[in-house]
Amino acid sequence: MPPADCESGRSPADDVVAGAGGASGNPGHWKVYYRHVLLLAYQSCGVVYGDLSTSPLYVYKSTFSGSLRRFQDEETVMGVFSLVFWTLTLIPLLKYVFIVLAADDNGEGGTFALYSLLVRHAKFSLMPNQQAADEELSAYYRPGYTAHAETPILTALRQFLEKHRKSRTFLLVMVLFGASLVIGDGVLTPAMSVLSSFSGLQVHSNALTNGEVVILSCTVLVCLFMLQHWGTHRVAFLFAPVVIVWLLLLGALGVYNIVVWNPRVVHALSPYYIVRFFQRTGRDGWISLGGVLLSMTGN
Repeated sequence: MPPADCESGRSPADDVVAGAGGASGNPGHWKVYYRHVLLLAYQSCGVVYGDLSTSPLYVYKSTFSGSLRRFQDEETVMGVFSLVFWTLTLIPLLKYVFIVLAADDNGEGGTFALYSLLVRHAKFSLMPNQQAADEELSAYYRPGYTAHAETPILTALRQFLEKHRKSRTFLLVMVLFGASLVIGDGVLTPAMSVLSSFSGLQVHSNALTNGEVVILSCTVLVCLFMLQHWGTHRVAFLFAPVVIVWLLLLGALGVYNIVVWNPRVVHALSPYYIVRFFQRTGRDGWISLGGVLLSMTGN
């Protein structure tokens, strides 16, 4: 999610919510609402889909690098494709639609934001943090906010966490662990992606040495991390056109190859090929799921 604008203190998400609240009575609000929605969709292409669209490129090389190499036939390849397709379809659906979009802290997400949301509404913070004045802060509840009634299961879970201090400690440790994973991914993923990109140039240019690849990769990484100073929304505007062109070209090449070389690949959208994949490969197929997991590194 793009950060709030320094001058106004509002993020595009805040404007979207505000626009939605007043859209019913004024047609002009609908224009503002949809303009901000399209703006967020455009920015997400430069932040989210850049990593997500390149991650599946490493799947087949990693999946068939081990003991699964002896199963390199059409049915096994289509089974891996079916695994990647349903992984990219179901996990974002469950993660974003039912979890992330349903639990945000004033438009912000992430492990710390969700933890802050939890301790604000229940007494299982390890330090006193619930002040009477906190409830009066406008940033806590946006316009149109309505409290949701707790289900019996959620009530029982909240009471259990409030009662047992060890469970609250475990929750905080999990939050810190999740934040560490995000930081590790933010450091390692750009380095691996940029290094892999320049390593690919060596296929067509034998004059490019490994040392030169490392130097070029470090230069690009320094420039990329320097751009972060200007904010995520500006970085998104910079990379969104490149990612959109990349996705259009990738989709066009995919359609061309399917039509010309193997139209039967669309049959792999059926989960039947996942079942056949594990029936044929057995234990080697389960081990190879580490390679399939690479398709989700951008999520």
